Amino acid sequence: MAHNHEALLKNIKADMPADELLQDLGDLFKIFGDTTRIKIMYALYEDEMCVCAIADLLSMTQSAISHQLKALKAANLVSSRREGKTVYYRLADEHVKSIIAQGYEHITE
Repeated sequence: MAHNHEALLKNIKADMPADELLQDLGDLFKIFGDTTRIKIMYALYEDEMCVCAIADLLSMTQSAISHQLKALKAANLVSSRREGKTVYYRLADEHVKSIIAQGYEHITE
């Protein structure tokens, strides 16, 4: 027996974001698809850190960390501040913290 889903589809189509926004959303989730970037964001969850501290924590080179931080910064997931010659990185805002916390909660349930 066929069912009528016209009203449902009409409502969803009315609320569907533009393709460009959905592409941006997909790109955001791609950033989360890299374990190194997730480790960096997890490290920054509690407090800001400099590149050398993150590199020590993750046993990676500063160059490798800087490369990943550049991608995270371009995606507006981390921000930075300079203090003298040292640049400190932190999660960009509470939204990013929430994404990380909810993702972790989801996989550990």
